[in-house]
Amino acid sequence: MRKKLILISGSPCVGKSAVGTRLFERYDNSAYLDGDWCWCVHPFSVADKRLRNGDKSMSFVLSNYLDSGFEYVFFTSVVLTDARIRESILSGITARDYETIGFTLTCSEETLKRRHDRRGDKSETNYYWLHLPPYPDDIVIETDNKTIHDVAKEMKQHIDAVAMNLM
Repeated sequence: MRKKLILISGSPCVGKSAVGTRLFERYDNSAYLDGDWCWCVHPFSVADKRLRNGDKSMSFVLSNYLDSGFEYVFFTSVVLTDARIRESILSGITARDYETIGFTLTCSEETLKRRHDRRGDKSETNYYWLHLPPYPDDIVIETDNKTIHDVAKEMKQHIDAVAMNLM
């Protein structure tokens, strides 16, 4: 079976990390990278050009996971919603013989606001990322009125279907 790099993108507070963790736990021989770990800097600013160095770190970690023989590598990040950044991260991966499966998680503005507030963020909810178009060929999953378990189950069905077609 070819290794799978599963990309999970979407707005902050849409459920990427929670679903990524849940999926990672459901697959043996898997690894997980939350892209937030690679640009955890203070003070944080999206305009900080040094964050693109974080993208290189993401490529490096993903390459290591794929080269280490993990069958499933889960990668969650808001930056995957930006086509230019996603392509830069993917082109920096040196591993070979893997397949990419992309997901974009989305929800309504009301749901995003509720999740944002529940998370305890003091800043105003930002809808910029929510309204970006999904990356071409991503599987779009609407998360309104769904639990993390529901979303993970739906995504697992897609991942398993792809795995079955390649055997």
